Amino acid sequence: MADKCFLAIDLGAESGRVIAGLFDGDQVRLEELHRFPNGPVSVAETLRWDVLRLWSEIQVGMGKAAAKYGPSLVSVGVDTWGVDYMLLSKTGEMLGQPYCYRDPRTNGQLEATFRRVPRAEIFAQTGLQFMEINSLFQLLSFQQHHRELLAQADKFLMMPDLFHWLLCGSQVVEFTNATTSQCFHPTHRDWSYDLLRKLELPTAMFPQVVDPGTKLGRLRESLAQRTNLPRLDVVTPATHDTGAAIAAIPTELTGTAKWAYISSGTWSLMGLELPHAVLTPRALELNVTNEGGIDGTYRLLKNIMGLWLVQECRRSFEKSGQGVDYATLKQLAEHAAPFRSLVDPDDHSFLAPADMPTALRNWCAKTGQATPDSPGGLIRMCLESLALKYRMVLGWLEELSGERVEVIHIVGGGTQNELLNQFTANATGRKVVTGPVEATALGNVLLQARTAGDVGSLAQIRTIVRNSSQMQEYHPQESAAWEAAYQRFQELRDRSRA
Repeated sequence: MADKCFLAIDLGAESGRVIAGLFDGDQVRLEELHRFPNGPVSVAETLRWDVLRLWSEIQVGMGKAAAKYGPSLVSVGVDTWGVDYMLLSKTGEMLGQPYCYRDPRTNGQLEATFRRVPRAEIFAQTGLQFMEINSLFQLLSFQQHHRELLAQADKFLMMPDLFHWLLCGSQVVEFTNATTSQCFHPTHRDWSYDLLRKLELPTAMFPQVVDPGTKLGRLRESLAQRTNLPRLDVVTPATHDTGAAIAAIPTELTGTAKWAYISSGTWSLMGLELPHAVLTPRALELNVTNEGGIDGTYRLLKNIMGLWLVQECRRSFEKSGQGVDYATLKQLAEHAAPFRSLVDPDDHSFLAPADMPTALRNWCAKTGQATPDSPGGLIRMCLESLALKYRMVLGWLEELSGERVEVIHIVGGGTQNELLNQFTANATGRKVVTGPVEATALGNVLLQARTAGDVGSLAQIRTIVRNSSQMQEYHPQESAAWEAAYQRFQELRDRSRA
């Protein structure tokens, strides 16, 4: 068949891209048409997303797509990070500039909410791990500080749904991102209305939830004219970027819990693909999460702070005049002393520190360790600590599923960090398979292709990804040293919590 072109708009916390996915029936070739920076903007002591600038950049990318692939374009779909949202008024006005999940306004919301509704009850009605960044706690903070704006809200749209509204006028929320909100019921598969009413949040603003692969409509006529595009179908991929990435895991294994994944980027999301949510008392105790996937599956997973630690260290180095690229940092880390210091990557002090190296050194001092004295030492500590946290979470996932994981698939931008990949194999004692780097974009494109009738099952999507991607394997090394480091990691983590 002649190549068809599906347009993926992929927005991450650091950058956004408009990507053409050219599909010939057996393979997908991706072409980045337009890349632009993203990041929270400081506005009067708050952190916000500049969605109008993002929308402007998206339109630039769509214009480039029209110029190069106009006649072969079939559809367009958006994926983004989870939890953040926009409120619309009844007349379609955007109510404020959306907050970034790292804004500190939700500090203390967990404890305040548990005084109103018990933790176990919230977990039973949402299946989500408790993180103050979740949409539920953002809404409760908004209720506290901006009650007059909340009263005007007619529609709650999560970030990808906001851009779908801008594309075609739809006002729905897609399933995979809805499940990141802690406002969605994992067994009823609809909004958790009982919980929302108990917390006195307005329920009428929560719109219909649609499945991945839903046709939402056609491009607004004015938008098509501005970008020189035909009135393309607007299709929901898995709009949560991790949901799209997991759809593109190139596994050949079948059955539950035989393979685990790590979607590696600013966050590391480590989990299993299961047919249902896991809502046991032990799942609550371990504070794991259940997020929606393709074809009604659930992703039992844990959010781990991820390469945010490295990204923020690099930003600090640049501010102090020590500008180095990621490749150089990796080389410095390779030559640094192993296991000199370790941290728990998920300590709250690392969520949004003023200076990441200072926060890391403070944690080391608090736990009685030597403080890293070089960029290479800091980065090695971050990577070793991440790998050890992966081992801990893998143990939890195997316990909850009752099955042993045979292979760990790593996808996303973090696959390019070969040192972390090898550390992950060493720490977990499992074979690690990395690739594709562009799992999110591939998942986005192939779910659009399935909606168009060009792809059948999820298994076929994964076969196409294998045909289209280069992968690399890593095997465990230095088992005794990593076992000793893991015991120390557990002790340090316990000490920090005492």
